[in-house]
Amino acid sequence: MSSSSSNALLPPASMASRTLNIEAGPALDNKEEELEEDDPFDITNTKNASVETLKRWRQAALVLNASRRFRYTLDLKKEEEKEQRRRMIRAHAQVIRAALLFKLAGKKQIGATVKPPTPTGEYAIGLEQLVSMSRDHNSSALQQYGGVKGLSDMLRTNLEKGILGDEDDILKRRNAFGSNTYPRKKARSFLRFLWEAWQDLTLIILIIAAAASLALGMKTEGIKEGWYDGGSIAFAVFLVIIVTAISDYRQSLQFQNLNEEKRNIQIEVMRGGRMVKISIFDIVVGDVVPLRIGDQVPADGILISGHSLATDESSMTGESKIVHKDQKAPFLMSGCKVADGVGTMLVTGVGINTEWGLLMASISEDTGEETPLQVRLNGVATFIGIVGLVVAFSVLAVLLARYFTGNTRNSNGTVQFHKGETSISQIVDDIIKIVTIAVTIVVVAVPEGLPLAVTLTLAYSMRKMMADKALVRRLSACETMGSATTICSDKTGTLTLNQMTVVEAYIGRQRLDPPDDSSKLHTRISSLLFTGIAQNTQGNVFEPKDGGAVEISGSPTEKAILSWAVKLGMKFEAMKSESTVLQVFPFNSEKKRGGVALKVDSEAYIHWKGAAEILLASCTKYMDLNGQLQSIDGEKEFCKEAIDDMAARSLRCVAIAYRPFDVEKIPADTESLDKWVLPEDDLVLIGIVGIKDPCRPGVKDAVKVCIEAGVKVRMVTGDNIQTAKAIALECGILSSDADASESNIIEGKVFRALSEGEREQVAKRITVMGRSSPSDKLLLVQALRKGGDVVAVTGDGTNDAPALHEADIGLAMGIQGTEVAKESSDIIILDDNFASVVKVVRWGRSVYANIQKFIQFQLTVNVAALIINVVAAVSSGDVPLNAVQLLWVNLIMDTLGALALATEPPTDHLMHRTPVGRREPLITNIMWRNLIVQALYQVGVLLVLNFAGRTILGLNDETRERANEVKNTVIFNTFVFCQIFNEFNARKPDEMNVFTGVTKNYLFMGIIGITLVLQVIIIQFLGKFTSTVRLSWELWLVSIAIGLISWPLAVVGKLIPVPETPLAKYFIRPFQRLRTARSA
Repeated sequence: MSSSSSNALLPPASMASRTLNIEAGPALDNKEEELEEDDPFDITNTKNASVETLKRWRQAALVLNASRRFRYTLDLKKEEEKEQRRRMIRAHAQVIRAALLFKLAGKKQIGATVKPPTPTGEYAIGLEQLVSMSRDHNSSALQQYGGVKGLSDMLRTNLEKGILGDEDDILKRRNAFGSNTYPRKKARSFLRFLWEAWQDLTLIILIIAAAASLALGMKTEGIKEGWYDGGSIAFAVFLVIIVTAISDYRQSLQFQNLNEEKRNIQIEVMRGGRMVKISIFDIVVGDVVPLRIGDQVPADGILISGHSLATDESSMTGESKIVHKDQKAPFLMSGCKVADGVGTMLVTGVGINTEWGLLMASISEDTGEETPLQVRLNGVATFIGIVGLVVAFSVLAVLLARYFTGNTRNSNGTVQFHKGETSISQIVDDIIKIVTIAVTIVVVAVPEGLPLAVTLTLAYSMRKMMADKALVRRLSACETMGSATTICSDKTGTLTLNQMTVVEAYIGRQRLDPPDDSSKLHTRISSLLFTGIAQNTQGNVFEPKDGGAVEISGSPTEKAILSWAVKLGMKFEAMKSESTVLQVFPFNSEKKRGGVALKVDSEAYIHWKGAAEILLASCTKYMDLNGQLQSIDGEKEFCKEAIDDMAARSLRCVAIAYRPFDVEKIPADTESLDKWVLPEDDLVLIGIVGIKDPCRPGVKDAVKVCIEAGVKVRMVTGDNIQTAKAIALECGILSSDADASESNIIEGKVFRALSEGEREQVAKRITVMGRSSPSDKLLLVQALRKGGDVVAVTGDGTNDAPALHEADIGLAMGIQGTEVAKESSDIIILDDNFASVVKVVRWGRSVYANIQKFIQFQLTVNVAALIINVVAAVSSGDVPLNAVQLLWVNLIMDTLGALALATEPPTDHLMHRTPVGRREPLITNIMWRNLIVQALYQVGVLLVLNFAGRTILGLNDETRERANEVKNTVIFNTFVFCQIFNEFNARKPDEMNVFTGVTKNYLFMGIIGITLVLQVIIIQFLGKFTSTVRLSWELWLVSIAIGLISWPLAVVGKLIPVPETPLAKYFIRPFQRLRTARSA
């Protein structure tokens, strides 16, 4: 899992704590706040937790098997090793480059030349020379090879159309230059999981006790009979180890598959003249790759052409510095991010032949990550474990005292210990049995599987969420989503289909009807319009030579405009060849426009395309249908009305404009040209288009589900405020025109201008924000979080990265999202659909609910088993549940119970309740009530059977030894059946009908079935191992009937009202005050 990273934009800790207190409910007084902060397990958000905080809770946790307990938490030691390895590789690369520069400087003095290229197969250059040139950033070698054009010829690549891209061509390139993959460290084998599973301190003690018992038993009773006691304990321990290892191994495989999905980035390349989308692993040397803001550089390469291209090389160099790329510095490093501008690159190095590949091959990416629930459950497990240890030591002391005072009797009634008469070997054997019981109580009492149940349910949820089109990058986001109180959603592609078409068009002040009617266009207008559209785009039009359908690629908006222009008669390649690009200003989400400077023959033009009302404000003239320039002063009102009319019908309005420019004023040298800021004033309006992007089917229902679940949906869009309002009404975000008041709808620039305090007040009311920039989105997220909201935010652009990082849950779009946005996110929505975001909320709530079910079930077993054994040990010196039986109960409770309850699918009921506050107690009052009712019933019934079982079960006619064996077997059998029936109760802690959907949960039914079958086998056939005897069908019915009563009892229990104040507060406060007093 991805590791936590720092964020300079986060509010200070004190502010964050205030935020969370508001979310939890009434503010705590200062003393209580200090107590809360002093709790090492009180980490409500692990997304940006400090290393000291993470160390604190680990040190405070009571752990029996650290390697297993902390397997899926962030490995702090490995993280440090990873960073050291990264620094070492960076330093190594920088030393080589420095040495090369020194060498090249010397060679220039004596006029030395680069060694000529060595052909490899069909290619005129070899792998070693390519790798050496790319790794060392050797400009001299590049010049010697004829620059990027000469290198492309050597690699048999067309710089405009790319490689051929057929299977044969790709295979040859892979064989000659390698594939874009790197060797990964082997995953842990099943044997490793077995090794880790048995490193539990209590299990090791039990194995030693079993070995001693085995040796003594065989010595005193012979091999045939003497091995049963020790052998049965050893077998039970090994069974626990194997089942635990299988469960852990399965989880590990699920996480591996998810990691593979995360690494499999989809990118566009030019092959055979057309843009194709491929996996990053399929890139080959010679590929031509377009680069845009937010992309990850997929391999080492050379810049072919670019405008204002800059990359962030901090992932490789360690320096957070933006590096500009041009013909003087053309080398691009794999793994870096495009920070600005556009360009195309020629791939020269892939996979292990790049620095990034070397780095990835040398470190383990999966160093784990803790989640808030994991940390809190470690706190719960520690508290229960301490109680369990106290109880176990008490039982040990009582049993040893009773034994040595002669108050412990055998099953036949004889006293076990006679001073001076009992042999040493017998005493050792008896003491081993007593120690074994005490240690087994610890095994049952310390819920080692409790924190791991989070990992199990998260692994299950993450796998299922993939089917629901959501890829989880951070484990904690999965559960935090269950606490989300607001979702700030983009409009385009999330709430809408992202299938854009031009449905209305104005040229000058005339409306084209239909919009693709070219008959009214003057040749002058057509020429300027087509030139502006063809050159001022990151899209591409591919016209097959065989006359097939035209293929258009690019962003949805660009595809819509290109498609419209093609219908009007634009010849894309011809228009591009008629002019030369001088400078490009890529579309900017802050300025809402993109521009290009062109030279056509001896004239120069600057073409702009962007938000209609913003571009209109910069226009002084417009071109009429006859190609004549007219003043726009008298027509601006008409244009504004046309824009508002289209926006009110939920159309995205885009204006296309240009201006002529004096050729002599264009910077002559390359460096000045790169820094040239394109003029944005005195523009000539060519046309305005209205683009329809219909709402996604089902989005209105998804928004309704959110509102019913207490989650407020806010739309944050860069579109016109009228367009935003129309879409919000269509999606159900605004229920009616009456909701569309000024307090609910705001423009980004208005929100931006408010003071911090005002923003916090206004943010609570905002439902729609139009014409917003990414920085406005960040300000909104910060204001909402300060106001106590748990914020989920969607984003797709590079500039959305700060907001995605700042939010409690960042949701990046899988189709339209840039790599920078995806890396800053916690969850990737693979289909860009808002309905998938709502499914993530369901799964988040399901994770929390499933953990609560498991806690209720496990604590019931804990309490019942502890009380029964303690009371029996103190009163009679014997325990009804022996070591092997308790180990079987532990298996039902820990591993099988977690599998059954932690993998319950989400239900609609989860979306009919309010979000779970992150400071709300894990064990709610409803859970306490259910737990106490069931535990009291189990303890009461089993203690009655323990002390009066011989009479109740009609065993008075049996010998004392036989009667005790039958009674203890019935107690064990009844106890297991109580857990089996109570497992059904735990499914629905707050519902009367606990059987809803149970038949659809095959895993739950399968585990119940397996538990039943194994229980029958244990009682009927494994009596020697478990110290049980076969039961008659009447006694089986007694056991089942006692267990069955837990169902009607649960219904009656749910009628008992519970107080609003969490009981946990009354338990925790004394411990917190004690800790505070000690630290004072």
